[in-house]
Amino acid sequence: MALACVGALACAGVATAQQSPSVPPPAPKTETQGPTDTANPAVRPLTAADAEVWLDGYMPYALQKGDVAGAVVVIVKDGKVLLQKGYGYADVAAKTPVDPERTAFRPGSVSKLFVWTAVMQLVEQGKLDLDKDVNTYLDFKIPADGWDKPVTLRNILTHTGGFEESNKGLITSNIDNTGLEKVLKRYIPARVYAPGSTPAYSNWATGLAGYIIQRVSGKTFDDYLDQAILQPLGMTNSSFRQPLPEHVMKLMSKGYVQGSAPPRPYEIVSLAPAGSLAATGADMGKFMIAHLQDGTFNGAQILKPETAKMMHNTPYTVLPVVNRMELGFYEHDVNGHRVISHGGDTTMFHSELNLFLDDNVGIFFSANSTGRDGGVGPVRAELLQKFGDRYFPGEFPGANATVEPATAAQHAQMIAGTYDVSRRFHTTFLAALRLFGQTKVVANPDNTITIVGSNTIGGAPKKWVETAPFVWRDKDGKTRLSAKVEGNQVVRYSFDGVSPFMMWDRTPVATSTRWIQPVLIGSMVALALTVLLWPVQALVRRNYRAPFALRGQAAQSYRAMRIVAVLNLLVWYGWFTMTSALGYSANPADHYDGRLTLLQIAGWLFFVGTVVIAAWNAQQVFTGNRSLFAKIWSVVLVVASLVIFYVAFTFKLLVISTLY
Repeated sequence: MALACVGALACAGVATAQQSPSVPPPAPKTETQGPTDTANPAVRPLTAADAEVWLDGYMPYALQKGDVAGAVVVIVKDGKVLLQKGYGYADVAAKTPVDPERTAFRPGSVSKLFVWTAVMQLVEQGKLDLDKDVNTYLDFKIPADGWDKPVTLRNILTHTGGFEESNKGLITSNIDNTGLEKVLKRYIPARVYAPGSTPAYSNWATGLAGYIIQRVSGKTFDDYLDQAILQPLGMTNSSFRQPLPEHVMKLMSKGYVQGSAPPRPYEIVSLAPAGSLAATGADMGKFMIAHLQDGTFNGAQILKPETAKMMHNTPYTVLPVVNRMELGFYEHDVNGHRVISHGGDTTMFHSELNLFLDDNVGIFFSANSTGRDGGVGPVRAELLQKFGDRYFPGEFPGANATVEPATAAQHAQMIAGTYDVSRRFHTTFLAALRLFGQTKVVANPDNTITIVGSNTIGGAPKKWVETAPFVWRDKDGKTRLSAKVEGNQVVRYSFDGVSPFMMWDRTPVATSTRWIQPVLIGSMVALALTVLLWPVQALVRRNYRAPFALRGQAAQSYRAMRIVAVLNLLVWYGWFTMTSALGYSANPADHYDGRLTLLQIAGWLFFVGTVVIAAWNAQQVFTGNRSLFAKIWSVVLVVASLVIFYVAFTFKLLVISTLY
């Protein structure tokens, strides 16, 4: 999870675009031979020649199959660039090939590594303290929200500040709305977890760190990053600035949702520190080398060795076994090799950086398209996994371990249930996404477990086999899942890949969609049938020339019930379209605000109004000479209206605010 990942495209000529085009000199090859592991002859030496042959065999077909316009791969080793190469096109229409030296990509949340590096520089200088209340450094205050512990920079670097998700205008095309101070102060996300307790990825908190850099250094965020990191490393074709400097803009790859469709406009990241970097692959290679060499590149030192080691080797443990957060980096061990990384996604660009610390190797990947059905995801995942397996094979921890079948069956039942992801909306109307976003874990007959919706590349449900008490492994892969147990029930779990910055916590019964979804659907069906049968009954009476039997308040309550039922269903339809438009996009615009406020007011009027009218209608039915069915149905409508009000209230559809 990073900035955002949405969309779909369609353009022409992608088949040609995905072939490995003729590009300027493909890559500085600084090594043609490498050490061979004589103890394990199956291990391939990582050489430029072998890596290029492997990449040339994988990348063109993978990009074409995923409908991705272009990508860059950079591999560094022992302080030098081993291989850097572009594939596909930076501009499909113009047939401009990707050039690692001359094509700029948007690394998305990989940008955060530069922010964390800047924070640690200021820690070195004694200007920042990782464990001090961040309010110390601000000209506005982050409210306590009931917690007795302050938020610290250590919390922010490990994504444990406790903030709920916030999304409004994160990625936009309106550069006038991107002042960092303005965006931060416009909306402070609620603190929903105790600081240090729960990893929940936060772009807003990263923006806050950038603002602190700005205030403490006395320079603008852009100036500080230029002077303290980009210039010393010689990253002359890179910038956080929005708009980009002209010389970098000329190098900028087009961005596509699908490589076979027209490009989209340049994305403006309103919280610039969270992901506004534009950089060439060659420049990203310099940054990788600096971190692999404990803060030094080509004679320039951006961190002291002890500071770099602290960034790379200060893991924050929430669950055992699975990968953890370091200070800004994700732990991402591969086949027993120590790896730290960071991924990044804008709407169109998708990237990942991995550093094999003990092997002095780094690999960076960035693509300029989301691809068909998110096709770039498997391309990225497979590339990095196969790179590790090819050059850094090893025994996967717990690969052959098992537990007793009876124990596995018992533990599978203990983890089964419904869970909420920690990175989510809590206090705003987008909390309603939980109605469709809760995760179900099921126990299988063979004592494995399945996370519903988590599938293999082939589309089959992924199974997890228990290898140690409350530790599972992807049956056909190398991902581990770990759980926390309280009493006789699992209360939290996460798995490699996302465990550094997201957890899944068991959903309380009061908000579990296991019962809410069917009851809510049943309630809506009851209202819909009431509405649909209204004209049907009128037509039947007309056909048989039967008079409408109700009079006075009985007639009024009958008609009022049907009118509010129509309005209630219309409001629900409005919420469905609104949450779909705003909840799964990082660039919702302010022009939704009027409709949003109108919808929130309508919710109060008609969700509450339906309860009142349903109660009045039931009272009229029971005091009149009405049939047993009419009495039962009036009670059904009261229950249905109460259920709908409960859901709207619980999932924050009655909160009147345009901030989220």
